[in-house]
Amino acid sequence: MPTHRQSQATLSRGATGGPAAASSRQGAEVFERLGVFYLGRPYSLERRRPLDGLLLYDAKDLVTHAVCLGMTGSGKTGLCISLLEEAALDGVPAIAIDPKGDLTNLMLTFPQLRPEDFQPWVHVDDATQRGLTVEEYARQQAELWTRGLVEWGQDGARIQRLRDAVDLAIYTPGSSAGIPVSVLSSFAAPPAAVRDDPEALAERVNTTATGLLGLVGIDADPVRSREHILVATILDAAWQTGRNLDLTRLIHDIQSPPVPKVGVLDLETFYPSGERFQLALRVNNLLAAPGFSAWMDGEPLDVGRFLYTATGKPRVSILSIAHLSDAERMFFVALLLNQVLGWMRAQSGTTSLRAILYMDEIFGFFPPVANPPSKPPLLTLLKQARAFGLGVVLATQNPVDLDYKGLSNTGTWFLGRLQTERDKARVLDGLEGVAATAGGSFDRASIDAALSGLGKRIFVLHNVHGDAPQVFETRWAMSYLRGPLTREQIKRLMDPLRGTAPQRGPAAEPAATPPHGATPLAAAPPVSIAEARPVLPPQIPQFFVPPLAAPATGQIAYVPRLFGAARVQFRDAKLGVDVTRDVAVLVPMGTGVVAVDWDAAQDAGLTPQDLQSVPVQPSVFGPLPPDAAKPQSYQVWTRDFARWLAQAHALELFRHPGTGLVSNPGESERDFRIRLQAAVRERRDRAVEKLRQKYGARIASLQERLRRAQEAVEREHLQAQQQQIQTAVSVGATILGAFLGRKPVSTGTLGRATTAARGASRSYKEAQDVQRAKETVASLQQQLADLEAQVQAEIAAAAGVLDPLADPLERVVVKPKRTGVIVQAVGLAWTPT
Repeated sequence: MPTHRQSQATLSRGATGGPAAASSRQGAEVFERLGVFYLGRPYSLERRRPLDGLLLYDAKDLVTHAVCLGMTGSGKTGLCISLLEEAALDGVPAIAIDPKGDLTNLMLTFPQLRPEDFQPWVHVDDATQRGLTVEEYARQQAELWTRGLVEWGQDGARIQRLRDAVDLAIYTPGSSAGIPVSVLSSFAAPPAAVRDDPEALAERVNTTATGLLGLVGIDADPVRSREHILVATILDAAWQTGRNLDLTRLIHDIQSPPVPKVGVLDLETFYPSGERFQLALRVNNLLAAPGFSAWMDGEPLDVGRFLYTATGKPRVSILSIAHLSDAERMFFVALLLNQVLGWMRAQSGTTSLRAILYMDEIFGFFPPVANPPSKPPLLTLLKQARAFGLGVVLATQNPVDLDYKGLSNTGTWFLGRLQTERDKARVLDGLEGVAATAGGSFDRASIDAALSGLGKRIFVLHNVHGDAPQVFETRWAMSYLRGPLTREQIKRLMDPLRGTAPQRGPAAEPAATPPHGATPLAAAPPVSIAEARPVLPPQIPQFFVPPLAAPATGQIAYVPRLFGAARVQFRDAKLGVDVTRDVAVLVPMGTGVVAVDWDAAQDAGLTPQDLQSVPVQPSVFGPLPPDAAKPQSYQVWTRDFARWLAQAHALELFRHPGTGLVSNPGESERDFRIRLQAAVRERRDRAVEKLRQKYGARIASLQERLRRAQEAVEREHLQAQQQQIQTAVSVGATILGAFLGRKPVSTGTLGRATTAARGASRSYKEAQDVQRAKETVASLQQQLADLEAQVQAEIAAAAGVLDPLADPLERVVVKPKRTGVIVQAVGLAWTPT
């Protein structure tokens, strides 16, 4: 049985029926707060038992990233899975990179906690070793998980809320076990936000080139390697112009690069064609390898789809790469991180937690000296992601092989039991460097002492947003921690969710969306063609639509259509809408036309600047309607065009009544609901921050009074014990002196008896003092609980009862005013048939 599962299954003695367990059960509602993650409870290393209270982590703190370090068996995986569970309950989506296979356990959540739910997933060998049948062992595991959840104030209802809050999916690049991932689109041009940033584009080019060459077995230096420079040049040339690439196109470009020179050297001098052919062969062998076909099919490497479903529901995507070779893992992780960077730069800024990027075992991907393809994008994410609400969480059991200088931007450290003194010293050095960079204080001795006393599931939380490090015991995970799933088990889980994969090959370009009120341009109907172009008055504007391709007959046949172009402004101050759209349409013209039917207008798919002023030769022309030869007709058509635009055109938008937010033009319902989730979370976080400022001093004062009152209880209790002992000794000595002494009872003996009686009275008074001190503690605890309940109620009221996924949306229509329609051109457009 895996060690981390053993540590999860071992209930601490202090948690069984003790005060900490009672506090956890009574506080089941306390940890169900907005914007906080329930990770465990405080733990006393001196007493070796949990303390009263809960360890609640502010979700907003994760925006400054986190690192989790701990050896095998420390409970690191259980803690990180609990962190992802809490984020999911809060509606925060996550991408979880899983090099070992442990994160697939997030799929194993059983709200009913029935033995038959556990049975398909238990280890048969574990049952055999215990002399149990699989059914008996499954029943034992179900009971264990039920008991463990109860000890931590959780139940099946909370598991159901987890399952309802997010969609869960396992993706398996290079394998069909889970949902496969296609890398064909991974060489697509990055978004404009990346292309417009020279530094970001250069980073994307270099890491992609390094990852690809590493996959074909070339350890390429970005400065010295001809292979790297050539591939990077090809990628840069394509992406700067927005041209997409796939492996097939890349192979062709390696043989025939789209650039005549590399630097100041001509192409043949820099890299002769014969040697380029050998490089193309190596990349082609990768493409032709039977095992690589699994990389070609499946869903695209799309971060937006990894984070949200088609309806906008948050998703936790587990990217399982345990089955890949080291080179394949590095290739895929580098591609994924670059895609995350591109997605991140397309988002608006926020101070709330928008999404999580988690990597379970960072060993080898973020080393202190080497610079693998995964490291540059990770460094960029650690520096910049906080501005976009993306929290990066990295975990490892090998703390020596980490770039702690790169981790200086990390605000939260979860430190578990470490393997060696060398590991501990390296972590302490790293934390000291982080504190120096951040300008904060660092108590090395106290952290050192705490790390030396950690046991299973006991961690030190070092948070730059907190007052001091905290030692805590991790809560019981809701997911069944059975260890890595097999390929067949992953397949069983994903078969019901796996949709039809896109066809292999480059993605088709999306069709242009016609403007409102116009239909897509249809092919011109067959008409009789005259030989000569009609002679028209100079007042009639004439345009020529450029042909898409050379005709088979050698000459262009033009037919007349009416062209209209305008700029339409949609403005609504109440909704905060101010949008301008360019409209260009073509209207068919028949030979008997008298008036133009603008309702039959079709999207031209071009702008006035795209039109030509002279026809392509040789050319022939179709007959022109009589009205189209009159200049006054175009004046009438211009007025009709403006009137039609004002009446027929409208901007249809979504509006969320609860927040008053309105969708952007062209924004889908899915994307609008995703934006709504972020807006509601930001509003909630702002409300929480205001309430902290409002009530922070009062809560801190009550907590300090409670601390002093608890100390007074201990002090009074100790004094009462001492007084009881002294009284007992005094009374005992008096009695013995009176009954066993050889002399008769004297005045001194009576005095000692009186003194003993006074001692008994003082003992009684001390007992009363203890009771009063306990009552003071209880009163302060109740005041603190009442105040916290008031704060939570105000937070809930401020956040409202909004559900961005389920709330109905209003459809609002914004029409342009007549003054908002500016006609740019109306004229005769000769269109190729």
